[in-house]
Amino acid sequence: MKPNTENPLRALGGLGQSVWLDFIRRELIQSGELTRLIREDDVRGLTSNPAIFEKAMAGGAEYEAGILAGAASGMDVRALYESLAIEDIRAAADLMLAVHRESRGADGFVSLEVSPELAHDTQGTLAEARRLWRAVDRPNLMIKVPGTPAGLPAVRALIAEGISVNVTLLFARAAYEATAEAYLAGLEQRLASGGELGSVASVASFFVSRIDATVDALLEGRASQVAGPEAVNLLSLRGKIAIANARLAYARFGELMSGDRWKRLAAAGARPQRLLWASTGTKNAAYRDVLYVEELIGPQTVNTLPPATLAAFRDHGVARPTLDSGTAEASEAMRWLERAGIDLDAETDRLLAEGVAQFEEAFAKLLAALQVRLAALAA
Repeated sequence: MKPNTENPLRALGGLGQSVWLDFIRRELIQSGELTRLIREDDVRGLTSNPAIFEKAMAGGAEYEAGILAGAASGMDVRALYESLAIEDIRAAADLMLAVHRESRGADGFVSLEVSPELAHDTQGTLAEARRLWRAVDRPNLMIKVPGTPAGLPAVRALIAEGISVNVTLLFARAAYEATAEAYLAGLEQRLASGGELGSVASVASFFVSRIDATVDALLEGRASQVAGPEAVNLLSLRGKIAIANARLAYARFGELMSGDRWKRLAAAGARPQRLLWASTGTKNAAYRDVLYVEELIGPQTVNTLPPATLAAFRDHGVARPTLDSGTAEASEAMRWLERAGIDLDAETDRLLAEGVAQFEEAFAKLLAALQVRLAALAA
């Protein structure tokens, strides 16, 4: 590994971007690997989701003792999952607490998601978020809530109550703007009720690579139906729309942060709701494996990296500011997409629905796998 002075992961912090790890499992915590990542790579947060927990718990030997204890105490499978997840989240949050304190509450967060089965249930989301917040009982916990039409009213209410929130599964810029509105409104409600703002934090998790995976296929389909310069223009947009979409969302973030509404909240101690780039592992092998890191570097952002992307950026990533320019080019790419007859809003709506369904499927698989292990150990 390169010396820390040359580690591009550490250089991102100097450019205003925090590196979080999009991964959790008990072995990562117990082996000392997470401690090493914090110390050597300046990893400043950790995100989880049902798919990550499903991969960890379904076969991880390190969970056997916890499953055995659950079987002995008569836990049902949902209670067992929650017990195991909370134990992991608490342990990771404890390791991140020094980062949380050193950053004065800006970083050091660990995210735990409400059940994906509640994605369209505002009151159910609120009840589970409050319960998980109390159960984990760590100041550097973020409750993860999907940015669905039902999820956003819950976000507003949770922020007003002082519960930090990671708003996830954002694909569309309109969804990001609605998320920012929910955060601002929640802060205003909290301030009006006499609550302090400085301990409340939020990130808006804006998904990246899935956009290109979808739009690239549509561009190739359109290009196959035409010829000459038009086909060349269409194909030249491959690998660019996700970054353009994210850059335009970041430009909107800048506008919101310069407005009078935000300034009043900031004067009362509020923290900005940072954009967090999610789904940043490259899905197309033809693209540079750190594409969605290198092209989205700028102040007051977070990039949550899966382990393989983290290792790749440590090895050969280039840390330089890339979000402070390119807005005009991003707008032009969107105009070309519209002229090609591709409705990005329709695609992002579909991606949101698919994302919720994928997390529901992963959660169901997780519960089924735990049920098998629970039954085997109880026998």
